[in-house]
Amino acid sequence: MSTLLAFEDALEEITRSASVLVEQQTIPLINAVGRTLANNVVARISVPPYDNSAMDGYALACQDWQDGKRFTVSQRVAAGQHPQPLMPGTCARIFTGANIPSGADTVVMQENTELEGDKVIFTKQPTSSDNIRPLGQDMQIGQTVVKVGEKITPIHIGLLSSLGITEVIVYKQLNVGILTTGDELIPTGEKLKEGQIYNSNGPMLSALVAQAGHNVSHCLHTADTPEDTKTALKTLMQSCDVILSSGGVSVGEEDHVKDALEKLGKVHLWKIAIKPGKPLVHATLQGIPFLGLPGNPSSTLVTYHWFARLLLSICAGQVAELPKSYPVDAGFNRNKVIQRDEFLRVSIGKDGLAYAHPQQSSGALLAACESQGYLHVKANTQIEYGHSYSFYPFSSF
Repeated sequence: MSTLLAFEDALEEITRSASVLVEQQTIPLINAVGRTLANNVVARISVPPYDNSAMDGYALACQDWQDGKRFTVSQRVAAGQHPQPLMPGTCARIFTGANIPSGADTVVMQENTELEGDKVIFTKQPTSSDNIRPLGQDMQIGQTVVKVGEKITPIHIGLLSSLGITEVIVYKQLNVGILTTGDELIPTGEKLKEGQIYNSNGPMLSALVAQAGHNVSHCLHTADTPEDTKTALKTLMQSCDVILSSGGVSVGEEDHVKDALEKLGKVHLWKIAIKPGKPLVHATLQGIPFLGLPGNPSSTLVTYHWFARLLLSICAGQVAELPKSYPVDAGFNRNKVIQRDEFLRVSIGKDGLAYAHPQQSSGALLAACESQGYLHVKANTQIEYGHSYSFYPFSSF
């Protein structure tokens, strides 16, 4: 166990060695959902661009109010109209979103008014600035509203549209190559023979990479031979920004990925103190980052979530953020202590406690589908009922 790199040290090493690998491009804002912003966006106008009414009602100068006073309505202001200055001692009929006339500093909602012929009585004493959205309440000129590295969401589209922006500068999509290994693996759709299983890691990794907003440029499978492994890696090196693999990184006689990496590039780390997912390898192949994930499906999932996702985000120009956790008390005990950080698949019960799925095998994917996230049990730690641990919902990845 002394040769294993600590979980936090592995995260730090991968973060430190990664850098942005993609160029910038300008695209229409409407097509930018899911893309990564390549520069800060600064507001060129204030939003709202003028004081406006938050209610249907009447605009007046607060100092003109008197209990029982009957106000003359001197003008009507709808949204989109430019009002005249308010005549002293009068009020203006105004509608939601409409520009506040100069001279007015308050809007009284129509529910707090009474009409007597063509006069208005305000039944509740107003307070200055009531029901007015001031100029720049949301955004002000010169304010940075979206920062470089942020992934653009539909909310950002609305925000930037409110500033009159039609184009944004984003990073081009990262081209990711995926390599799966294992003579026992065959593509779905083919008939299984004795000793064979379907390749789940290739489709799963492709979906995870695409979900993160990257482009899967190649997804190859190689036979368990040194020659085929090197050939597949060389093929991916020709057109990929980053390469991910699954399998072939342990110490078995049929595990050839690590040896191929040492011949084609430089290995930075191998084997980390986590469960599942110990045999992870990080390397560089002629400037191309490589991350070799373990072959067992749950190990592949855990190491993608924690390490590959981080590496890809940095290389794509995204803000490198670790997933968000919150403390949850365990609803079970376990006296066994291991010398690795462990990520148990758990669900949160109606009592608010975390309960481990009964199947924690590194080869089992159904457990992840039937769970809500990971409970992080740090190395050399027992699990005690009612004790608090960090819970990471799958959605946080």
